[in-house]
Amino acid sequence: MRIVQSDWVLPGDREPIRNGEIAIADDGTIARVGEARALRGERIRGVVMPGLVNAHTHIELSALRGRVPGGGGFVAWVERLIGARVELGEGEEREAIEGAVRDLRAFGTAAVGEVTNGLGAVRALASANVAGCIFHEVFGQDLERLRERVRGLEDELHARVPAWPSPDLAYAPAPHTLYTLHLDVVKMILEESRARGRRTSLHFLEHAPERRAIERGEGPVPAWLVERSRLDPSKLAWPMRPEIDVAREVGALSPEVVLVHLTEARPDELAEIARARSPVVLCPRSNLFIEGKLPPLLAVREAGIEAALGTDSLASNASLDVLSEARALRDRFPSVPALDLVKMATWNGARALGLSKHGRIAEGARPGLVAIEGDASSASDPCAWTIANVKLPRRFVA
Repeated sequence: MRIVQSDWVLPGDREPIRNGEIAIADDGTIARVGEARALRGERIRGVVMPGLVNAHTHIELSALRGRVPGGGGFVAWVERLIGARVELGEGEEREAIEGAVRDLRAFGTAAVGEVTNGLGAVRALASANVAGCIFHEVFGQDLERLRERVRGLEDELHARVPAWPSPDLAYAPAPHTLYTLHLDVVKMILEESRARGRRTSLHFLEHAPERRAIERGEGPVPAWLVERSRLDPSKLAWPMRPEIDVAREVGALSPEVVLVHLTEARPDELAEIARARSPVVLCPRSNLFIEGKLPPLLAVREAGIEAALGTDSLASNASLDVLSEARALRDRFPSVPALDLVKMATWNGARALGLSKHGRIAEGARPGLVAIEGDASSASDPCAWTIANVKLPRRFVA
């Protein structure tokens, strides 16, 4: 049994503990957490918190760091991303992925929700002992070709990752969006995931052109998809009804489907998402970079949604530090308690991904323990201190 004490313990799912103590079993399981009664074990000046949970990443895009300008809206950004990605070499991508995973660990990340086209980050995440979910993304509008693709996903998985490297990484196919994937295939993937007890992911209500395309068949998205897919425009059938209705009809409003972004969500839509108990992940810095707009955090909270946080990719963000997402929200929504923002970066992320052992320091959990070292002894709000000091060194202590 190992004992770790610190000025503050941030459990992740409840109030901080001043002069906290954590007892850790040899396998990393938390045996006890509470207030220290005597000086013993390892003493850390600063705070100890659970390993961070970055609930939405695209690690395989890490080689695009600094290569894709933002600020022009989603369609312009993704078109530049596609062009820049074509120019990358396989070795360049692999090296960038490995560097990004090292960064994740340096930031204190214990688990991720990785959205992937090519499964390129799976081995690197497993080697670094990062847990979470691998969401194998599908997109396209050619129905017959898509059905064949979905039927062949398992074969693709085994070809690219012959031996799955970690029991702590779950796998599931994932629909990209409601406008880049034929809705019949969206429904098929979601039904299959539900039947297999898998959790999956969907980019949802991310930007205004998405809503405009789905609900009215207008704007830059339809023209872009026609040009990209080279399909006859008549084969792109837009629902022409509220996007939230479409999501409900295909089965996307569900506790098993992680809804990512919600930057354009309205209060009535958020209320329905809350009633469906859908996990929600916000990516504020990425949204600011691409669209110059933050997710509606106050409305999300008003609806009763306990959202998680993600960084998205290095093609739309300065770093993969999910605690810096909390800092971005703290700067713009100072009325939101810092405790809730820390919870968004830890326990809420674990719950969104279905990870019961991560995200909180509690008896029986194995969250990984991260120390942020500095003088926190006099802090009246250790969660605010933690968010304000995102540049201080962090290290795993268990």
